[in-house]
Amino acid sequence: MKEFKPFHVLLFTVGVFALIAPLAWLVEEDSFKIGDVPVRFISAEQLLHPKEIVKKDISNIVAKVDTSAISEPVIDPGKKHGFASDGRMGSPTGGELSGKSETIIHYEEGGRRSLYAFFEKLEAASNGKKKVRILHYGDSQIEGDRMTCYIRQRLQSQFGGNGPGMIPAVNVYNTQSFKQSYSSNFTRYTAFGGAKLKSKRYGSMCSAARFTPEYDSAQMAQITSVKEAYIEIEPSKSAYERARAYNNVKLYYTSCHKPCAIKVYHNGEVIHEDSLEMDGRYHVLPLSFPSTPGKLKYVFSSAVSPTIIGFSLEGDFGVQVDNIGMRGSSGTFFGKIDQSSASKMYDDLNVEMVIMQFGGNGVPYLNDSSSVRNYVRNFKGQLQTLKRLRPSAAILVIGPSDMSKSGANGYVTYRMLPYLVSEMRKSAKEIGASYWDLYNAMGGYNSMPSWVDQGLAGRDYIHFTPKGASIASQLFFDAFAAEYVKWKQGN
Repeated sequence: MKEFKPFHVLLFTVGVFALIAPLAWLVEEDSFKIGDVPVRFISAEQLLHPKEIVKKDISNIVAKVDTSAISEPVIDPGKKHGFASDGRMGSPTGGELSGKSETIIHYEEGGRRSLYAFFEKLEAASNGKKKVRILHYGDSQIEGDRMTCYIRQRLQSQFGGNGPGMIPAVNVYNTQSFKQSYSSNFTRYTAFGGAKLKSKRYGSMCSAARFTPEYDSAQMAQITSVKEAYIEIEPSKSAYERARAYNNVKLYYTSCHKPCAIKVYHNGEVIHEDSLEMDGRYHVLPLSFPSTPGKLKYVFSSAVSPTIIGFSLEGDFGVQVDNIGMRGSSGTFFGKIDQSSASKMYDDLNVEMVIMQFGGNGVPYLNDSSSVRNYVRNFKGQLQTLKRLRPSAAILVIGPSDMSKSGANGYVTYRMLPYLVSEMRKSAKEIGASYWDLYNAMGGYNSMPSWVDQGLAGRDYIHFTPKGASIASQLFFDAFAAEYVKWKQGN
């Protein structure tokens, strides 16, 4: 075997450097492409003049956030009277709201009118013992009730309400707000990825579940063998106080074309036997309790499954806030759902605000200003579709957080993220929606590494930890409360 001397190693090293060094002058930022495949490589500028990554100091932001108002005692709704509510669960306990906030909600005149109209409905619901609903759509930043759970607790404490609201028929994300299990023959269908419903009748959750596939009329006539499936739900001890207590449980379903028997068990005892409506339309099966029920098991028996849209766990009145997390989604799903059934469900739920928290999933793929504008144009179209589905509802967009990618000198904000934030804010205001800027609330450019260092975000430099989500959510609530106070003082 030939012996390599130090001189040979030096020649080899110099040779390799001579071959790859010219690539440094071809690289923009810290990568280049071979076809459509990005290849990361240090640029000449980074090689000759390495930049020091300066982390944003967020100590002043974090120090001013008070999350102590999140806790309150669980209120017993009253004496029991046999599987019926006494109508008292939902009373608010919040005190005086502060008009001070470190951040603001952005809007034009149309957005201001829409937001203030929502405040009027919110207050009327609390005073008149009625319900008003907020749908919180978002990507993985809110999945499993992250952020939503904190916002819900603050809103329900202040304006009344109980329970986590709508939950999926089949939940696939870890969540602290409820417990759920289901039989293995249930399949999840979504409008934003994975298996799809031919009917597109997902309702407000944009997801649904079935224990048999969808069939056409001819196929259904041939199927007679009855299948059984179940879904179990119970409150979670780790939920915030308001979400932990509920006394009205509703099952939402559609597309029932064959006889479907249902039994509902409460802690192992049958409390309800019925048959689902077999006309194929959207329906609700409500159950009421004197206080928070224990484990509820819904057992379905049918040759062909109905489409189970989801369940709602609620109090008697106040504000309901539904968490609708969509991992991997960029918020472009409204064209993929049946508009008629979705609109009807929004009306039935009395949806008066929709929060759209998206943008983050698109960030890694936005390479230039043109790609940003294309995404924002598509997203703006979704907001316009939403306005047609529920014209009375206020729309509030929460933009993406700061997100970092690993570069030659450390983690740094994605290059097109600040421009995306600017364009999303502008488009939201143009259609009469409001916008809250999460990116700048965190501290703006290069703030994410500081959130990671303080244990407020994960090592993926994208998602908040539970503590970070609470701080981010409190910043949002402060801005929301400040607008409410402004509206209140103007009346």
